[in-house]
Amino acid sequence: MMHTESAEPVGFPFTAIEGQPQLQMALLLAAIDPLLGGVLVEGPRGTAKSTSARALAALLPAGRFVNLPLGATEEQLVGSIDLEAALQRSAVQFRAGLLAQAHQGILYVDEVNLLADGLVDLLLDVSASGINRIERDGVSHQHDARITLIGTMNPEEGQLRPQLLDRFGLFVRLENVPSTAMRKAIVKTRMAFDADPQGFFTAHADAQAALAAQVAAARRALADVQWPDAIHDQVAQLCQDAGVEGVRADLVMLRAARAHAALQGRAQVSWADVQAVGELALAHRRTQAAPVSQEGDEPAPDSGGAQTSQLSGQTAHQSTDGRQPPPLPQSANAQDWGEMSAPQAVPIQTVKALRPFSSKKA
Repeated sequence: MMHTESAEPVGFPFTAIEGQPQLQMALLLAAIDPLLGGVLVEGPRGTAKSTSARALAALLPAGRFVNLPLGATEEQLVGSIDLEAALQRSAVQFRAGLLAQAHQGILYVDEVNLLADGLVDLLLDVSASGINRIERDGVSHQHDARITLIGTMNPEEGQLRPQLLDRFGLFVRLENVPSTAMRKAIVKTRMAFDADPQGFFTAHADAQAALAAQVAAARRALADVQWPDAIHDQVAQLCQDAGVEGVRADLVMLRAARAHAALQGRAQVSWADVQAVGELALAHRRTQAAPVSQEGDEPAPDSGGAQTSQLSGQTAHQSTDGRQPPPLPQSANAQDWGEMSAPQAVPIQTVKALRPFSSKKA
């Protein structure tokens, strides 16, 4: 009698991903603390966005990976009434949706910028609270939904609204492959996996097991990791310097730094943890550049003097003492002005206030 075996497809190991350390770090932090609010990954095609998300699922206890299609409805996402039970037994029962299926696992949304804003908003609410609440069609129900939300997008296909962008906890912007050496390493790794998926996975099995154990230990220890007051001060200053709106960035940075400390096996958050996660929390929320400092000096606090603003790619200087400001830097295309001289910055002139006009009485 012939015996056939159906082997489970082998996924690409998380520990074998090449050239994306920031992406891997952000995903691990979100896996350790799902209430961070998810990870948004922006980058061109072929930068391991979906591969990394799928590989992360193998490190989680439940190992669930749920893909949310762009055409999904709110009913499919949150759940609905079980019509079969209602028709056959006149019973009002809840049928679980994709959020319930993704509990303790990964909910992945490719091209999240093309998903309906209402669904994105709902996803972010559940990701930040860990609870899915349904109040519709005569059903009042709620269940735990501790999901690690991962959204990816290609900026060439459109952007998320700023309100939704801010609600993603962490943000990673991927660039194209930085060098020929890295390109070669990525291709060789992928070709080795495609040639023998099982053998490749077996070669990384020890590293995978060690990382999975590290993540599990960090999840258990997370609640006991402490934030010193000095860390709160440093995080507040970073967020203030970045000009972020509200305090969501502060909360996300502190939670991410705590997850990073737990991953490293430490019981207290350090400045190194904040530095490791700072850009992940600020990159999509920053509204102004960090204070300019002299080489070797600490950033100076805002003195309330002349301010610099970015305008059409040039730096515009506003004079506060009446002196002529320095000319704008000449661009490489200054010759394009022909016989005309290149534009120069001019000081703002004070305009005399006009007396109000009083109309004659009729």
